[in-house]
Amino acid sequence: MVDGAVAAVIEVTDLKKTYLTPFARRRVEALRGVTFSVEEGQIFGFVGPNGAGKTTTIRTLMGLIRATSGTAKLLGHTIPSRAARQRVGFLPEAPYFYDYLTVPELLDLAGRLFGVPSALRKKRADELIERVGLARARSQSLKKFSKGMLQRAGLAQALMNDPELVVLDEPMSGLDPIGRKEVRDLIVSLREAGKTVFFSTHILSDVEAMTDRVAIIARGALQTTGTPAELVAKTILGVDVTVRLPADQELGDLAATAKNVRRSGEEISLVLPAAADVDAWIAQAHTIGAKIVQVSPRHETLEDLFLREIAAADRSAAATEGRT
Repeated sequence: MVDGAVAAVIEVTDLKKTYLTPFARRRVEALRGVTFSVEEGQIFGFVGPNGAGKTTTIRTLMGLIRATSGTAKLLGHTIPSRAARQRVGFLPEAPYFYDYLTVPELLDLAGRLFGVPSALRKKRADELIERVGLARARSQSLKKFSKGMLQRAGLAQALMNDPELVVLDEPMSGLDPIGRKEVRDLIVSLREAGKTVFFSTHILSDVEAMTDRVAIIARGALQTTGTPAELVAKTILGVDVTVRLPADQELGDLAATAKNVRRSGEEISLVLPAAADVDAWIAQAHTIGAKIVQVSPRHETLEDLFLREIAAADRSAAATEGRT
């Protein structure tokens, strides 16, 4: 690595995966040339609707399925790689564990599989059980756990080998708002400890709250990638304006070009269209004695962007299917 450069912990290049359906033998493109990279120390959100290709990508990275074409590397190793897997913690979507194990037994098993020494296994298991909030349930069998509790147990086992890279497939699944907040805090603490976290989700509030970079995938193809701030700053939906005007005076023609005009005493708030000449509007407002209180662009939210990208992917797919 060049001095000062940040290492790519995950490198995916033109990854493709095609399935054949069992009876009709129809080709289904689950991944269509996916390319992205995740740098060391980042929290990277992999976002998309159900069936977009998130889990297929993660299973390919973990060596559980083989790509049709393209390449992927974890920690500098081309997958599948035992050396890379030794340094990765993984929580699959809807994990299944042996019903009659307790959490300490599950974590001990995970530690044994990674070759963690006995004394260190117990110490690390005790710390993780506290960390994921399962201390009161440590003597219960996993069969008695709720879905959210099983998710917490899965997070603990993903951290048993003290991994450099943590890969989580829908880690917030089944958690209540308090549980989601605790998992978000846990993920942020992993970044603070110098680890890299790659997680898939469709919960956009979690993405906005903690990610350094985001990739949106739909219909097996990457639609866009960047920091949350970069992605939502690309499109301005309008301009929020607040002015102060005497209660007996109206905006007149100035209100005609605005939307959502609301008045409370002397203060008037409104939204100008994205294409409006804001400077000219403000100059005209000054001529009628209005005082400008606030002017701020209204940017597209991550949810707006997500829905727009998914709709564009659907239109593209429909057009392609119409030509075949």
